[in-house]
Amino acid sequence: MNNQYKKLAVAFSGPSNSGKTTLIIKVSTLLQERGYKVCIVKHDPGNKATFDIPKKDSFRFFETGADVAVVSPKRTTYFKNETSSIDEIIETFKDFDYLLVEGLKTLPLPRITIFRDEIDETYFKYSNSIAFDETINKNEIPSNLDKLDLNNPEEIINWIENNAKRV
Repeated sequence: MNNQYKKLAVAFSGPSNSGKTTLIIKVSTLLQERGYKVCIVKHDPGNKATFDIPKKDSFRFFETGADVAVVSPKRTTYFKNETSSIDEIIETFKDFDYLLVEGLKTLPLPRITIFRDEIDETYFKYSNSIAFDETINKNEIPSNLDKLDLNNPEEIINWIENNAKRV
């Protein structure tokens, strides 16, 4: 693989427990097995995620209001006291082939919406395609949206290749 990165971005949406994370993990794993660099952005609308343990040094540094980077031999963790735009995140990641975004349904990226068990029509206006399993009646999906097999990550990757936004 050369140093010319694809820089393709796509987003995934869907109700809680629809399978977004599972699908993103499958797609990310397959792409990385093929030698591509993948970055993932996870939206946390409830500000629930924590990345450190209270009373540890980096947690205490962050509590001061400072932005904090924790650097170890195999990873860098960055704690920032404000939200970031997608452009800022792209600049932070710099070089990648695929950027997979979970959530942020109004972000203007090509979007795969995931449904299992039931359809939530409020997602249609944000979607370019619907990935679903056998629990969904495909006739309930509008004809202007691409229909994808939730259990076929290869099909999802093909859709991404043909529809993702170059960023």
